[in-house]
Order: sequence, then structure tokens, then C-alpha cells
Amino acid sequence: MGRALELAESAATQGEVPVGAVVVDTAGNTLLGRGRNRVIEQRDPSAHAEIVALREAGTARGNYRLPGATVYVTVEPCTMCAGALVHARIQRLVFGASEPRAGAVESRARVLDNPAHNHRVAVSSGVMAAECGALMRAFFEERRS
Repeated sequence: MGRALELAESAATQGEVPVGAVVVDTAGNTLLGRGRNRVIEQRDPSAHAEIVALREAGTARGNYRLPGATVYVTVEPCTMCAGALVHARIQRLVFGASEPRAGAVESRARVLDNPAHNHRVAVSSGVMAAECGALMRAFFEERRS
């Protein structure tokens, strides 16, 4: 999660919402992909940290399916990103801060609990939540001032 937090800080310095993500091969503890929000930079509404990291991991593995991988992300994923975790067959999601307005794992939509999905993602939440939440709060406080 520390590496994801560093990526989130990097996103903030670029004027992006500070979210960072990494994809790790659970068995070998190998970094497969990393990402930070790049929606403004790439002019791409899908360039969320999780999607950027999943794309890099897919390239590293040579496959869009990533079984046995864990995604660490600083903020609870949105609907798009939660759906991508299912389609990529991610084994486990670990996130820091909850996102009460748009979080789609525990806060709002609960996308990963949909019984129609043919894959289940294990979830651990609240990891380094204080640090991840503080970064988000500081970013938005600065934008409002």
C-alpha cells in the first residue's frame, strides 16, 4: 500500500485526484503493474489508477486475465474499476480509504457482491486508511481554497 500511496502523491502533484494503485502477483510477490490517476493528463475518462495498473499488469503477464493477483489501491474503487477487477479475475482487492459518495465495493453499489458475476474478489479495506484519506482531504481542501 505504501507504493500505491506514493503514486497517489505523484498524481496530486500533477493536478490529478490522488489515487494510486499497484498490482502484485500474490504467489511470487512480484510487482506486475502500477498506476496513478491520469484522466486529465491522458484526456481519458477511463484512466483511473486501477485501470492504468491493470493495463500494465496485463501487458506484463501477456494476458488480460490476472488470476492470483492482488490490487492495492488507496481509495475504494468506483463502479468502472470494480467491474474491471472482476473481468481481470483479480484474486484480492486491498484498499485504503472508503469513498462514501462513489465507492462501489462497500460504500454504495457493492459491485463485487453481485451474484450475477462468475468471479469473486476477496476484499480487505481500511489498510492505511488514515494516510490515504488525509491525502484526499488535503487535495480537495487545497482545490477549494
